[in-house]
Amino acid sequence: MRILIIIASILLLISTIPSGVVAEPLAPPKTLSTTPVVEMAQAKRGATSSIPRRDQQGQPLRDDTLKYKLNSWTLGLAAGQLEGAPIRFATELARVLDDGDNMRVLPIITRGVPANLDDLLYLRGVDIAVAQSDAFEYFRTNRKINNLNKRVNYILRFPIAEVQVIARPEIRSLEDLRGKKVDFGPPGTSTTLTTPLIFQRLGINVQEVKLPNPFTPAAYQRIAKGEADAAVRVSQKPLSHVAQIPPNSGLHLVSIPFNKVFADLYAIGEFTHEDYPNLVPEGQRVDTLAVPFVLAAYNWPKDSDRYRKVERFVVKLFENWEKLRQPPFAAKWRDINLAATVPGLPRFPATQEWLDRQARTPQKKE
Repeated sequence: MRILIIIASILLLISTIPSGVVAEPLAPPKTLSTTPVVEMAQAKRGATSSIPRRDQQGQPLRDDTLKYKLNSWTLGLAAGQLEGAPIRFATELARVLDDGDNMRVLPIITRGVPANLDDLLYLRGVDIAVAQSDAFEYFRTNRKINNLNKRVNYILRFPIAEVQVIARPEIRSLEDLRGKKVDFGPPGTSTTLTTPLIFQRLGINVQEVKLPNPFTPAAYQRIAKGEADAAVRVSQKPLSHVAQIPPNSGLHLVSIPFNKVFADLYAIGEFTHEDYPNLVPEGQRVDTLAVPFVLAAYNWPKDSDRYRKVERFVVKLFENWEKLRQPPFAAKWRDINLAATVPGLPRFPATQEWLDRQARTPQKKE
């Protein structure tokens, strides 16, 4: 009797299904290399994604399928604060590399470039990040992060940012700032990471102070009045608010000679009259340090989906490299040397493989 009741229940269920309805397929398996979803995306190469989407029969895609398609080749790029130069590099990368379902870069506004390495190591959804080279030294020595060079690789080195020390007339060298008041810049900026490292390496103790409105000429007027002895800014030259300092203000740029204590982290920089007409006399220069910035990637296992995402990003970056070097994109793209290295940090394998292939490929004569 019980068996007859079960059979009757099954027949009743079947009778309630409208004719022509078939069971929906299961969600795609979580692999990027062999799924039908990726094959569909590759068939639409170059097409910009839009919502709603439909399948080959013209029916709207299921939510789980659409979710998978949107995430398959999308990666997060930790860029920096909205006012900084790195966010422009990131948005230009996103614009040039956008390839519909085949590649999408999401620039992320962060707490600042110094914190981007934290995001790359620990924040979900972040695969690449703009970082300054001395951040790796800080994480190794101050934060005691183990095996950092095994967890993070670099893709390329971005243009340098110069260390700009604006000081009162009596401050002729960094040594003169021993025990003096120095503004390190606002939180989240590159200055707040680089400045302590420089003074630590030189063995110079200073008093850190915070000037209001740090990115305006008014901040430097406070230095002239004695509220601080100097301010440090780490940014690509020229900084507009530094260039606006009047020539008769009594302030000047302090020279930072390059020596062996900086050789492992920094490069040689300089300021000329063309950079700062009000602060550097014509025909003269002021030596300084330059901080390399890097486009860094998390070192995912080579057989993982996350690695394949970054690998595709690298390939598309190099395929579109000449586009980035043309207007309307930032002129600093033309200053990037793809072969430039970052001391103490390994290069992302897919980048090195691409460079090796280029080296083996005979160049065409024009």
